[in-house]
Amino acid sequence: MDVDFVIVGAGFSGSVIAERLASAGKRILLIDKRGHVGGNAYDEIDNNGILIHKYGPHIFHTNSDRIFEYLSQFTEWRPYEHRVLARVDNQLLPIPINRDTINRLYNMDLNEEETGEYIESVRIAKDTISTSEDVVLNSVGEDLCEKFFRGYTKKQWGMDLSELSPGVAARIPTRTNTDDRYFTDKYQAMPKHGYTKMFERVLDNDLIDIKLSTDYGDIKEKYQDVSVIYTGPIDEYFCHCFGPLPYRSIKFAHEHIPDTHHYQPVGTVNYPNDQDFTRITEFKHLTGQEHTGTSIVREYPQSEGDPYYPIPRAENEALYQKYKALSRSEKNVLFTGRLAQYRYYNMDQAVGAALKTAEIAANTHRD
Repeated sequence: MDVDFVIVGAGFSGSVIAERLASAGKRILLIDKRGHVGGNAYDEIDNNGILIHKYGPHIFHTNSDRIFEYLSQFTEWRPYEHRVLARVDNQLLPIPINRDTINRLYNMDLNEEETGEYIESVRIAKDTISTSEDVVLNSVGEDLCEKFFRGYTKKQWGMDLSELSPGVAARIPTRTNTDDRYFTDKYQAMPKHGYTKMFERVLDNDLIDIKLSTDYGDIKEKYQDVSVIYTGPIDEYFCHCFGPLPYRSIKFAHEHIPDTHHYQPVGTVNYPNDQDFTRITEFKHLTGQEHTGTSIVREYPQSEGDPYYPIPRAENEALYQKYKALSRSEKNVLFTGRLAQYRYYNMDQAVGAALKTAEIAANTHRD
């Protein structure tokens, strides 16, 4: 069919934009390099009958009524509050650090007020916060930094805390109460039948033509006069003319364990100091699925592979800004999403940005 928009990337950003524009009567060609929709949130039934997240755990949470209500058109929800433990000193301790973490780690019996006083006594006050190391030391001091953060960061990013921008460590709070939820958002839930089923409903519109296993470079000439919404890597769009933007990738090692109800007590266990992997996630905690066995995934961060995490350093941001400036000269192309904007977006943030981009595109497009 003739199309009004070509949308590159069928993850959250591209799929939400496609749905909004199709609902407004626009004809959409949605393409993706991969052989499936859903981007990194794609889930599937493994060979043992368990619903797994192929690209690591995706836990939905948001404080936005608008975003939750929008997605609720396409899925029922399973209430789920994610909990994470960290293996430190041969114990499994709550992360984010809370009162139970402090008491069990140091064999103390502090109340909430005393926990706050303890953390205040060990933190190393920083007048200037310029790195993630500054953030962590300013928050929890040297010992907790070494036990919970430095080793994990080294594995995750291939760099020390002192080499990374402050925003990396700012994502994880510290609590003086016993709240052991990883997130505290108003809405915390998982799509009842999985993310892939949700995406299929998002894209269930006759005005959306989906072509998978398709590279934008292979069709660009054919649709050069069509409005484009690009959610892929911005440096790839411009053939890496300023050099590649640095990303951190992950190798996902999936494993099924038969005749085991649960492998671990919570959805995710972090390994900040031991092992080559950063964490293990067990999917049955997330999905609530009943099965005689269980399936887990270990995550091994690496330099090469699919781009998952923009590496937050000043020089990388400067390189992105060069690509962003170049993107403004592209006629009829909107760049949005994690890869196109070189930003770490949570799923709800990606949806929110996509809803805004769809509004802009619908208002500026002329038939």
